[in-house]
Amino acid sequence: MTVIVRDVRPDVRADTEGFVRVRQRALPFMVYSPQALAHDIAHLHPDARYRPLVAEQDGEIIGTAQVHLAHDSREPGQGNVNVYVHPERRGRGAGSVLVRAAEEHLTAVGATRLLSWVLDEPGNRVFAERHGYRASRSAHFLRLDLANGGLPPLQDPPPGVELRTGADFADDPRPLFELDAETMADEPSDIDAEFTDYEAWLEESWRHPLFSPELTMVAVADGRPAAFTAARTDGAAAYSTAMTGTARAFRGRGLAKLAKNHSLHRARAAGYTQAFTGNDAGNAPMIAINEWFGYEICATEVRYVRELG
Repeated sequence: MTVIVRDVRPDVRADTEGFVRVRQRALPFMVYSPQALAHDIAHLHPDARYRPLVAEQDGEIIGTAQVHLAHDSREPGQGNVNVYVHPERRGRGAGSVLVRAAEEHLTAVGATRLLSWVLDEPGNRVFAERHGYRASRSAHFLRLDLANGGLPPLQDPPPGVELRTGADFADDPRPLFELDAETMADEPSDIDAEFTDYEAWLEESWRHPLFSPELTMVAVADGRPAAFTAARTDGAAAYSTAMTGTARAFRGRGLAKLAKNHSLHRARAAGYTQAFTGNDAGNAPMIAINEWFGYEICATEVRYVRELG
């Protein structure tokens, strides 16, 4: 039967649940939810021109695409095309029609360079290359068994350092925005991101339904946030660190490791059984920290790039 592509209807439960069901089957090591999808549609910056798509066959959603411009990039025209098809529904053409629709949308809104994360499997890589994409950097998904694995013992902060939760910044989260912006600027990436819009950060990160201020930990030194680990959860069993980083002036003191260890212990005490995170394959220091916690690589993805024009 024919596969059709259409926009997600955020107010239709079958659409948001179907989108998330496919994504979770394709990427079981990422935390997501229908509420998160609806929030992203409603609150991502207008300049992102965000357009989530689904591929449908006989009334069943079998594929998805997250399509948007990198509005926070210093270089305009960077477009993201992330396509995922249900593992048991591959070979029906859903991926190809999603890619075509995504590329048409991004080209129409000014994209000149397209980037796509592809799971490092032979079939996926062949698919990307057949559509004109070339391999770039790679990244790992990592998993930690919180229920049965051991965590390093908790350590007290060094003199002059205080540990706080994200919830402690509820009245004024701007210092966390500034820390997030500084650390994000140093992240290895094909796109140079630059956080300058505080209001957009509040909507996209701070008020995101997956964000857990209670499990987010911040190391404060010299009166300012010096390092942090930002936590997201599904509210049930899965916990994820969305970002862990240290301000440049405080690096080399183990503050990010300190914050993350406390966050993981709090997550386990709250009943979360699985912890997930991701690392650029070239980020050896962060990979070493996560291995120290007991994380293991569970999948690898490759960034593919296509230049337009």
